Amino acid sequence: MQNRAIPTLATDHDIRSKPTTSGYIHSLETCGTVDGPGIRFVIFTTGCPLRCLYCSNPDCRYLENGKQVTVDEIIREIQKYTSYMQASGGGVTISGGEPLYQPEFVREIFRQCQELGIHTALDTSGFCHLEIAKSVLEFVDLVLLDIKSFDPATYTKVTGVDLAPTLTLARYLSDINKPTWIRFVLVPGLTDDPENIAGLAKFVSTLKNVERVEVLPFHKMGEYKWEQLGYEYQLQDTPPPTPDEVEQALNIFRNQGVMAIS
Repeated sequence: MQNRAIPTLATDHDIRSKPTTSGYIHSLETCGTVDGPGIRFVIFTTGCPLRCLYCSNPDCRYLENGKQVTVDEIIREIQKYTSYMQASGGGVTISGGEPLYQPEFVREIFRQCQELGIHTALDTSGFCHLEIAKSVLEFVDLVLLDIKSFDPATYTKVTGVDLAPTLTLARYLSDINKPTWIRFVLVPGLTDDPENIAGLAKFVSTLKNVERVEVLPFHKMGEYKWEQLGYEYQLQDTPPPTPDEVEQALNIFRNQGVMAIS
């Protein structure tokens, strides 16, 4: 398989050069229940600057892996499910890939959703220039912020990129009091060091906007995709965490006064 360079943070010039009425998506999930409150219409975009070792959607790495669609097409699909979303207190979640890799496309979907009275949630790694994120956050009701590790070296090992932009975004979300759920994937032998978890718990405890932390047990559900794409899956021999290990991680967060669930 041809090797391609890992994308870097998008610049303002990159963003302005992209069309605002269309973008690239991998798939749609019409009745999601794990990406925000209630029943969610979930849009999975393509394009991502991270290379997470446990990624469940490695087929979302590149924009061209997706299907180009217009915002109008997406909104028409969303409107078919508004009754389910309204009845359950749900809404629309945009995930990926990394949605902030296509900020104008994502922003316009969210803007139109809010005009329709639909709750909006952004599932992001936070690896983006803050000024670009701000334009999208204007139309976001809830942020699902994935913080893969608090130790910078471990974060880079897991993702291939730097931790700093994610922490910058986390602090900004606190400053503007944007409702946020933090997501942390517990990977045995990789992110499960108690000092790493304690560092993240202490950081989260300083944020005034975090409604909860979700400790997500590592799984290998996406491994077959790596094989199909010819990518090396380095966590082949890594087991999922035990229930006791998950509970230990939860207690570290709770000891810092943070609401934590798995």
